[in-house]
Amino acid sequence: MLHQFNPFVIRFKQLSILPNISECSLILKERPRNHHQYNLPTAEQVATIIVGCDADSMDYGRDINVIRCDGNLKKVQETKGYYDPLQYPVLFPFGTHGWDINTINCNGRRVSCRAYYSYMLQIRPNDQSMLLNAGRLLQQYVVDNYVKIESGRLRWIKEHQSDIRSELYQGLHDALHVGETNAENIGKRTILPSSFIGRRRDMTQRYEDGMAIVLNGGKPDIFLTMTCNPSWSEITSKLLPFQTPQDRPDLLTRIFRSKFEKLEDDVINKGVLGKVKSYMYVTEFQKRGLPHVHMLLVLESNDKLRDPKDYDSMVRAEIPKLECEPQLHEAVVRHMIHGPCDIINRKSPCMKDGHCKKRYPKQFLDETRQGTDSYPEYRGRFDESVSLGKDRSVDNRWVVPYNPWLLLKYDCHINVEICSSIKSIKYLYKYVYKGPDRVAMEVHKGSYMDEVQQYIDARWIYAPEALWKIFRFTLYRLYPSVERLQIHLPNRHQVRFYDHQQIVDVLNNERNSKTMLTQFFALNLRDPQARKYLYREIPEHYCWNKRDMEWHRRRSTRKVLV
Repeated sequence: MLHQFNPFVIRFKQLSILPNISECSLILKERPRNHHQYNLPTAEQVATIIVGCDADSMDYGRDINVIRCDGNLKKVQETKGYYDPLQYPVLFPFGTHGWDINTINCNGRRVSCRAYYSYMLQIRPNDQSMLLNAGRLLQQYVVDNYVKIESGRLRWIKEHQSDIRSELYQGLHDALHVGETNAENIGKRTILPSSFIGRRRDMTQRYEDGMAIVLNGGKPDIFLTMTCNPSWSEITSKLLPFQTPQDRPDLLTRIFRSKFEKLEDDVINKGVLGKVKSYMYVTEFQKRGLPHVHMLLVLESNDKLRDPKDYDSMVRAEIPKLECEPQLHEAVVRHMIHGPCDIINRKSPCMKDGHCKKRYPKQFLDETRQGTDSYPEYRGRFDESVSLGKDRSVDNRWVVPYNPWLLLKYDCHINVEICSSIKSIKYLYKYVYKGPDRVAMEVHKGSYMDEVQQYIDARWIYAPEALWKIFRFTLYRLYPSVERLQIHLPNRHQVRFYDHQQIVDVLNNERNSKTMLTQFFALNLRDPQARKYLYREIPEHYCWNKRDMEWHRRRSTRKVLV
C-alpha cells in the first residue's frame, strides 16, 4: 500500500536500506540527591526526553533530516504539514498532511497546534480510529507532538520577548538624566516568564502561594494521594483483544480525570472528610506511567483532628477481616499494600541505603500514637498474614494508611494521611511542588559501553502527561486564591518596555508609573470605603484590573489571600 499510494515513499530512502548506521544508546542514571524527580522509570512505555528545558534555557526545535533518493539530505521542520506522514507512514499510509502554521478550521480561523492534536486524539462513537488503536505508536505520536507544541510556545517566547526589557522606573529616569535616549542600551532581557507552567519559577511561585494559605488558614490537616487504577472497568471494557491499558493512554487520562473530579466533589464540596476551609492539589505523572494527584486539605476548626481517637475515625492501616468486610479486605490487599521492599526486594524504588524510605515494614501497634514531627503511627495490630501469591505473605505492618469509604468507592490507591502534627510544613509543600519528572543519562556511541560522550540532565514525559496537557486538563488548583501584591520603594518598581522605544516615551506612558501599590494609595484618595482596609485586605473587596491598572470594587466579597 505504501509503495502504491504514499507519495513520500518514492521520494525518500528508507532507513532499512542504509548501510553503516551508527549505534547510540542512552543509559538512565539515578540522582539520589533529588530522588523524587530523578528516580528511574519502571513502566514499559514510550517516553520523550527533552534536553535543555530548565527554567533558563529553551529548546527551539529539533534536528530532523530525511535522505532523498539522490542521496542528498533534506531538513524537515516540525511545523510543516508533511512532518506527520514522514514520521508515521503506518498511521498515515496515504501521506495525509498533519498540522502546519496555515491549518484553518471550517470557519476559516487558524488552528493552534495544541487544538489540532487535541482534535485528532478525541474518542468518537463508532469510529475505529487507526491512531487510537496504534498501541506504542500512539504513545510515540502523543509525546512527539507534545514536544512540537511546547517547542512552538518556546519559539513564540523567543520571537516575541527577545526584544522585551525590564528596568526600575527610577533607573529609566537616571538613564535619561545622563543623556541616554535609546531603550535597547539599558535594562535586562526577559527570557522565560513565570507564566510558563511547570518551570522552576512557576513552581516556586505556587509554593509561595501555598505557604500564604498556611500563614492565613493554618497547617494542612490531611494529605491525600490518589493514583490511577489501570484496571478500572471503564478502561478495560474499551480495550480491544490483546490491548493493555498502556496502549490507550487517552483512556487512562480521561477516566482518571473523571474519577478525580468526583473525588474532588466528595472531599471539597460534600465534605466527606470534614468541612474544608482551604485546599490545594497538584496533578503529577509517575515514571510508573500512571497519573496521580496530591491534595492538601485544611479543615474548619470544628472538624479538626486533634487526637488518636479522631485519627482512627478517619484513617485505618490494617487489613480488615475477610469474613467481616470482604469488599474492603479485597480492596486493601489489591491497592494499599506497600512494596515488596526491604529484605524481600532490595532493588525496590523506595530503598535507600539499605532501608525503605517510607519505613516499611512498620511496627505492630495496638493503639494509634501521635507522631513527633511526623505522621501519626497508626494502629496495626498483630494478626495472621494474608497471602498475595507468588510465595509472598503480608500483615498489617505493610498496609498504607487509607480511608475505607474513599477506597471502596474509587477502587484505587488512595493514601490518606493525617499531617497536622508535622512541624516541617515546608517539606509537604516542597514535595507537592517539586516540579516535573527528570532523568539523568549518559550517551554512549558505538558498541563500547565505556565510551561515554556526555552527561545530560533532561525532562522525562510519558504519554499520559502529554495528553493531559494537550487536552488542557487542570494541573494545579488552590483555594482561596492568592493575590501577589507588589511592594516597592517610590519609583523602584519594574517597568517592561521594547528595546526599539525611546526612554522618554516609556516614561511618558502613564501605565508605567502605576502599580498595585501606587494605585492603592490613589484608591484611598478617591474612595472613602477603601480607607477601612489595609493593603493586604484590599483584594478581598477590590479586584485588580490589569488593562487599566486600577483597583475596582468587587460586586461581592471574596476570600483572597496575599
